[in-house]
Amino acid sequence: MSMEKIPGYTYGKTENMSPLNLEDLNLLKETVMFTEEDEKYLKKAGEVLEDQIEEILDTWYGFVGSHPHLLYYFTNPDGTPNEKYLAAVRKRFSRWILDTCNRNYDHVWLDYQHEIGLRHHRTKKNQADNVESVPNIDYRYLVAFIYPITATIKPFLARKGHTPEEVEKMHQAWFKATTLQVALWSYPYVNQGDF
Repeated sequence: MSMEKIPGYTYGKTENMSPLNLEDLNLLKETVMFTEEDEKYLKKAGEVLEDQIEEILDTWYGFVGSHPHLLYYFTNPDGTPNEKYLAAVRKRFSRWILDTCNRNYDHVWLDYQHEIGLRHHRTKKNQADNVESVPNIDYRYLVAFIYPITATIKPFLARKGHTPEEVEKMHQAWFKATTLQVALWSYPYVNQGDF
C-alpha cells in the first residue's frame, strides 16, 4: 500500500514540529542503548516482517479486541467498536511497522513521532479519521503496550531462517525502537517543562 493511499498518514507533511532536536534524539537513543548495529538489524527486521504485516496486525488487533479496556479507545459514543476507525488506524499501523524498521531517524521522523503522540492524546485524537470516539488514550496504556508489541513480534522475526542470534538482535533492535518512540509520544502527556 502506497503512502498516498493511507488516509491520515502525513509523514513528511506534518505541521507539528517536534519540540526536540536531533541532539535530544541522540541522547534518547543513547539512553535506550540504540546503536548503529541496531539500525542494521532493524532494517533486516523490516525485510523479514514486510510480507507478514497483515498477520502481525491480526495478532495485535486480536489482542486489543480481546481486552475491552483497550478496545474502548476505538468505540463509538454508544460503546460499540467503530469498525471504520479500526480499519483506518490499521492502515497506518501497517505503515508504522515499516517506518519503524526502514526510516532514517532524522528530523522528519522526529516530527512525525510528535504527531503520533498528539494523535493519541486529546490534542488531536480522532481528528485524522474525523470520528467521534473516546477523546484520549490514557498514557499508562501507551507504556504498557510496549510489551505486547515487542513480545508478539519475535515469532515473526524467527520465520525466515535466521540464526537465533540474528533473531535476538532484530528483536532487541525492535524493542529499543518501540521504547524510543513511546518515549517521544509522551510529550503531550507531560507537564510543560518536565519532558
